[in-house]
Order: sequence, then structure tokens, then C-alpha cells
Amino acid sequence: MAKRDFYEILGVSKSASADEIKKAYRKVAMQFHPDRNPGDASAEEKFKEAAEAYEILSDADKKAKYDRYGHAAFGPGTGGGAHPGGMDMNDIFSQFGDIFGDDVFGSFFGGGGRSRGGGGASRARGQRGSNLRIKLKLTYEEIAKGVTKNVKVKKHVVCSTCAGSGAKDKNSVQNCGTCGGSGQVRKVTSTFLGQMQTVTTCPTCNGEGSTITSKCGACKGDGRVYGEETISIDIPAGVQEGMQLSMGGKGNAGARGGAPGDLIIQIEEEAHDELHRDGLNVAYDLHITFPDAVFGTSVEVPTIDGRAKIKIPAGTQSGKIFRLKGKGFPEVQGYNRGDQLINVNIWTPQSVSAEEKEALEKMTNSSNFKPNPAKGEKSFFDRVKEAFG
Repeated sequence: MAKRDFYEILGVSKSASADEIKKAYRKVAMQFHPDRNPGDASAEEKFKEAAEAYEILSDADKKAKYDRYGHAAFGPGTGGGAHPGGMDMNDIFSQFGDIFGDDVFGSFFGGGGRSRGGGGASRARGQRGSNLRIKLKLTYEEIAKGVTKNVKVKKHVVCSTCAGSGAKDKNSVQNCGTCGGSGQVRKVTSTFLGQMQTVTTCPTCNGEGSTITSKCGACKGDGRVYGEETISIDIPAGVQEGMQLSMGGKGNAGARGGAPGDLIIQIEEEAHDELHRDGLNVAYDLHITFPDAVFGTSVEVPTIDGRAKIKIPAGTQSGKIFRLKGKGFPEVQGYNRGDQLINVNIWTPQSVSAEEKEALEKMTNSSNFKPNPAKGEKSFFDRVKEAFG
């Protein structure tokens, strides 16, 4: 079944602001919340669908990627992003529970943190790690075929001594005295409409439900240390300069067991010695001698797939553009492929010998060597437009 458009799911336009997207998600999440629709599988699926849409549209990098490539931006080989099989309920409550938990509806919706597996209020574990950005330089050959790069990334990693808990040992963790371990505090206020109950994150434990009595000596209670990780990054064929890919969960580790951030990979193109890129097409300047232009010849030219032999017909004019079909770059997540365009330049010597000068002077007086372009011959601008159009 084809996925619905994320903007359609939340009922917003592409120009919607971050605040409008958040409000729209909150509205849909409340409408289809499992606690409000017990046993309704359809409502639960719509709840998950809305969470997946919000995960993408609330992130500026992911949103830009989605706007450009649609759902294909998060397909296989793109480095992650959206959840191919839909989001897990516990992940939804963990990541987005605060959006519909800290208000007068909190008591009805279980504070937005209800665990679908255990039935009670789940505790927000730690603090989510920040996103990490790196630049990755690729050659034309790597871009043309796609490549897997193993990159060493310096970042916050989970503390191996305490496994991310931040505590010295398991006996150094106790239930929070303020919230009793629930991670939430409830407050009842009287209004002209009656008593209203609000549910907010516990200020003492920040929603974790527990406090540490003795911190881990290695990470000082943070649950993470600064280290290095080798990450395998799958780059799809056809990426371009400035394009960004996202790998979910490969950013900085979260504090005290919190979810990790994402890794944002910005693509850079390494300049080629002979070729130039123009979108999906590749351009090459070929220089030939005057005799070769007159008599014709065969030459080898570089391509992003190796070298190719082409035939130069007799009488080829300077500025002639030859096209090698399908020798350009592939389209990301698509089926199109560009061409290689070869621009012919006839090389003019900077200096000549006396003998060469004499021969050239004889040719100058020949009517056959006087410019006489055919009436139907295309102009330079027409050739360029045709080649790059």
C-alpha cells in the first residue's frame, strides 16, 4: 500500500511553519490516541502514521529532503530517516509525549507517556543526544556507482562502565521522592468550570522517575563519554554537492540512557581533473589538431566509467558537441541517467616554423580554406541549448 503524503496526514501545507506543524500533529495525535480509542486498530495505525509524518516534518533537514524526493528520500540505501515499517508505540511516547502530555488533557491521555507494553506510565529515560553533522567528500566515480564509506566520527558515546545509566552501580539508583517513580507530577486546580487536573514532567528527576545517589566515576553521572565510533555509511548513486543524508540514531549518545541523536551527512564533490558536472550530465573539453579536424580521427576520452573511444568525422568544426548517451550520472532514487557532452576545440599553435608558415600562407589563398558555413548550420547558442536542454 502506497504511503500517504506527510503534509496530507497532518493537514498542513508545505509552507506551514514549525509551530503550525506541531499544533497540527498534536491535534491528530489527540484524535487518534490509543487511550481515546481503545481496541481500535485503525486509530492506532493513524496515530503511528501521524507520528512518522511529524518526525520528518519537524526536522528541518529531513523536511527539506522529503520536499525534494518525497518518500523515496527515506528508502533503502539512503542512510535512514523515516521508519520503513512504521514507528513503535513506545518510541512515539518517548520522543513526542510532551506534545500532548503537559496540558489539561494529560490525565485522560496518561500524560503522553503510557507504555503500550506494561499499562502504566512510562518514564522518559535520560535526555536525547544532539544531532551530529559531518562532511563527506566523494569522487565522480563514487557518486556514479554509489559507495559504502567507513568513517571515524568523534562524538559522545555510551559509557561502557555504567552502560549509560550514570550510576556507580545498580544500588546507586532510587525512585524519585517527588513523583514516586512515575516521572510525572499531577496538579489539581479549581476553575469556574470545576476541577482541572494537569500532568507535567517531574522537575526533580526530569521525567526519569529515579535519581542517582552515587555517580559513575568514568562519566561523572552523565551516562556518556567523549569517544570515537566507526560508522558505515551507504551512499546512493547520483548524490550531488550540498545534498544531505540522515542516519537515525548515529549522532551523539543521549545523557543517562537517553535516545541518541541523528547523524547528518553533507555531500561534497571532489573536483575531477578532466570532467565537469552539470546536473546529471558530464562535460568534457576535447582539443584536436587542425589536420585531425580536416581528415577525421579516432580519439579516447575520459568518462566517469573509464575511457571511451569516439570517432571524429572529417571536416569537424570547432565548437561541435558530441553526446555519449547514458554516460552521465544516475538520478538519486530514480531511473534517469545523464549523458556525457564532448565539446570539440581545434587547437591553434602559438608559434610556427618558417616552413609551416609558408605552407599555411599557401592554404590561406586557397578558396577551400575560406570560411563558408552552410546556411542550415546551427549557431553556437543553438548547439549549446540543444546539448544542455
